[in-house]
Amino acid sequence: MAERIAEEKIDQIRMSVDIVDVISEHVQLKKQGRNYFGLCPFHGENSPSFSVSPDKQIFHCFGCGAGGNVFSFLMDLEGLSFVESAIKLAEKANIELSLDPASLTNENKVSDDIQQMLDAHDLLRKFYHHLLVNTKEGQHALEYLLNRGFTLESIKKFQIGYSLNSWDFVSKFLLKRNFTPQILEKAGLIIKRESDDSFFDRFRDRIMFPIFDRNGKTIAFSGRSLGQDEPKYLNSPETAIFNKSKILYNFHLAKPSIRKTSHSVIFEGFADVIAADRADVDNGIATMGTSLTEEHVGILKKIVQTVTICYDSDYAGIEAAYRAGKMLSSAGILVKVAMLSDGLDPDDYIKKYGTEKFRHEVIGSTVTWMSFKFLYFRRGKNLQNEGDRLLYIEEVLKEIGKLSKAVEIDHYLRQLAGEFSLSLDALKQQLQPISKNNKNHPSQTFQKHPSINTAKSLYPADQTAERRLIAHMIRNSDVAYKVQDLLNGYSFNVDEYQAIFTYLIGYYEEGNLPDPSSFLNYIKDDQLKRIVAEIEMMSINAELAPQELNDYLKQVFNYPKRLKIKEKNAEKVEAEKQKDFKKAATIAMEIIQLQKSLK
Repeated sequence: MAERIAEEKIDQIRMSVDIVDVISEHVQLKKQGRNYFGLCPFHGENSPSFSVSPDKQIFHCFGCGAGGNVFSFLMDLEGLSFVESAIKLAEKANIELSLDPASLTNENKVSDDIQQMLDAHDLLRKFYHHLLVNTKEGQHALEYLLNRGFTLESIKKFQIGYSLNSWDFVSKFLLKRNFTPQILEKAGLIIKRESDDSFFDRFRDRIMFPIFDRNGKTIAFSGRSLGQDEPKYLNSPETAIFNKSKILYNFHLAKPSIRKTSHSVIFEGFADVIAADRADVDNGIATMGTSLTEEHVGILKKIVQTVTICYDSDYAGIEAAYRAGKMLSSAGILVKVAMLSDGLDPDDYIKKYGTEKFRHEVIGSTVTWMSFKFLYFRRGKNLQNEGDRLLYIEEVLKEIGKLSKAVEIDHYLRQLAGEFSLSLDALKQQLQPISKNNKNHPSQTFQKHPSINTAKSLYPADQTAERRLIAHMIRNSDVAYKVQDLLNGYSFNVDEYQAIFTYLIGYYEEGNLPDPSSFLNYIKDDQLKRIVAEIEMMSINAELAPQELNDYLKQVFNYPKRLKIKEKNAEKVEAEKQKDFKKAATIAMEIIQLQKSLK
């Protein structure tokens, strides 16, 4: 196992770099009281909710819940590993780390095989691009692209290239540069013949579109045929460095624009992304020949609030848009849909109508997710037919019943009533049981606290007590050990808070001093880091008075008992319904004893 950066070096970096200076390079900060405030770089907002504490050397956004120290800020903003962020900050502070690449941790080190695959792809990307732009062999491919509306600017920006019409040029080219055939085969660049042990090139006489990961490393290719050769698009197979269910095309280039606007436009293919980029839609991304996946949604959820779906307007495209919209909406992302006419895809639409019309009349004139569902459920129905009309109204009412905002519900009910000359009261009456059913989904009546939402600001009394205890314990190790003794086998009722408490005791037992920024480095879980950063921004008394401590612990001890009392009350009501009055009386006595035990 490789060495890690020494802890004393990490501490030296942390104490030498001011978090306000680092964040000010990316966010315009204004001092208010002891802290600095600005617009959050991790989500779109109009009023500042992003706070930086120079005293504690931490940041926290009260809007989206992002939080941490100077290391995690760079990690979240630029997609760096901890080691990469430490190296960057060390350079800023002129601290010599004396690291060579082999001494970095496994966190930042890839296997030799993986590195060779990445190197081979990077070299081949440059070679393919050179062939297209600078050689006679690639001239016909370049003219083909220019005739189809591509510009030299786009070709260079997206590093489009050309593969020679040769069976083994790439094989020989890469083997001469000390890449082994086994590595090249694993990378998907060459294929082994079944008849013997020789290899041939996967891509021949094709326009080559390189595929990049989120950090801009070349990991695969998609080759488009120049004529009638099949398949029209030939993609790299899935490899150790390329998993299409986790890759979003153009994400590495679109990320700055997406972060700035908290908005992305998602297309079905990379030709659409490139065409849209010519129309100054620079936040476009695409899936790699697959439907949107949960992994894709997880990537987007971290940096967007809104996604515009711009898929083909044919039957398959509309179906794909509906599936994608459901996934994105379920993840809490605001969904808009760009509508294309005449069964066109975005690339063809731009060729036919131009970039200006695409930007203003397609991307700039989206419909809401609910409006799209109105159109989606109309397909295949004859609304002049009574049966189809009633089925359509029922389907749309089910979707309206999922809405939570009264204004939205009223708006769409009036739209439905106006279209079919229906009574608004009748629609509201039919909607009531649907809405009730949507809100009363099955769940356990009594359970431990669910995972908390770090972005909310109001908490129940027991959660507030646990949060304030943690805040005091982070600032004073004596308080932490005292709480540990007084809990005497009890645990915090919120799992995340108990995990933070466990981390904190371990942190102090290793001889560390109270320091919020240092403690954040000690924690490995990103969600817990965000919670700690939020708790650290709380205003608390400088000293924890004995009565205040007792009040907090009382909330911790009493919460499970209160849950038990609720559970017993439910059992008592059920026993009375069953006319089992003896059982009901026994439960009532148990409730009284529990109430007496409340401290």
